[in-house]
Amino acid sequence: MEIQTISSERDVMKDKEIIEVRSEDETRILAEKLASEVAGGTVIALEGELGAGKTTFTKYFAHALGIEEMIQSPTFTVVRSYDEGKFSLHHFDVYRVHDEEELFEIGFFEYIESSDGVCLIEWANLVKNLLPTDAWSIHIGYGERENERIFEILR
Repeated sequence: MEIQTISSERDVMKDKEIIEVRSEDETRILAEKLASEVAGGTVIALEGELGAGKTTFTKYFAHALGIEEMIQSPTFTVVRSYDEGKFSLHHFDVYRVHDEEELFEIGFFEYIESSDGVCLIEWANLVKNLLPTDAWSIHIGYGERENERIFEILR
């Protein structure tokens, strides 16, 4: 099974790709590809509607980094860290964060400024102004069919 790149271009000094996936298995393939390209210190801003597949993508991404632990959405804890893979993964869900002070209290800025791990932030559009300018951006949208998703990736 091969994922299809719909388009590719440069957008404000970042490479932009639009990729259509037609199944959860193709989402896994895409997550594995992107996980193979990250370096320590990478921050990934994940955006998309409720149920679009942000946590599913994160599970496959983490597995591709060598993390065997079950990935759970950090909706109520804001952050979960996994240290067993190629890089530590700091998985954030900022959907319920009300202000910058909450992020400060959990050490958000230390995480995103660290070069040791990878930060993956669900609902990143809510904190976009706090992210580094070199953060990757992945927007997951619904496609025309039930399991189809459109990934817009800036890196």
